[in-house]
Amino acid sequence: MSEVIKELPIACTKLTKGESMFECEATAEMLMMTGAVRSPEKTDEPIEVALVRAVLEGEHDRYGRLYEMYAPLVHGILLARVPRDEVADLVQDIFLHALRKLHTLRDAKSFGPWIAMIARNRAMDFHRASRETIEVTEQTAVEKPRDRTAHEVLNLIRELPDAYRETLVLRFVEGMTGPEIAARVGLTPASVRVNLHRGMKLLRQRMGVARA
Repeated sequence: MSEVIKELPIACTKLTKGESMFECEATAEMLMMTGAVRSPEKTDEPIEVALVRAVLEGEHDRYGRLYEMYAPLVHGILLARVPRDEVADLVQDIFLHALRKLHTLRDAKSFGPWIAMIARNRAMDFHRASRETIEVTEQTAVEKPRDRTAHEVLNLIRELPDAYRETLVLRFVEGMTGPEIAARVGLTPASVRVNLHRGMKLLRQRMGVARA
């Protein structure tokens, strides 16, 4: 590379003064285009990819960062499906399970949707093992349409279809924004907006609240 650059002035001196300037500029442009002179390329990768790779290479302390990023997601998914007092222990179980199975993750960029699916499956397993979850019935929802407690509203949300209840809990309980939900779960922002809109409409109906 240095030899190529050193030869440039020599080649230019063999031309007339008028031709020299244009030939030098053209030669420099050709070198840039053909890759003889090339700036290092920067590759931006999602932080999940770097963290997953580090954990798999033995830096297990980096898993704590993944936990910080995705614990609200897992907590929200569980809260939409299982009793509140069971959620904390299940979150820990899910992250321990995910750590043991991390080597099976084919695409590190998909860590969010992957651990979300683990959480959903774990919630289903919980209900298969125990059917003691107390749910608010339609009768109760009609009898007390106003001044509901947060616990009662959460129970009503749990009665909604999966996509709606999960999105509502992530948004209003975990405090995640629409774009954050989309990025973590693997949905498009438009899908999240639809789920929020339809979920809120159903929730208002269950609560007996007319839309303003």
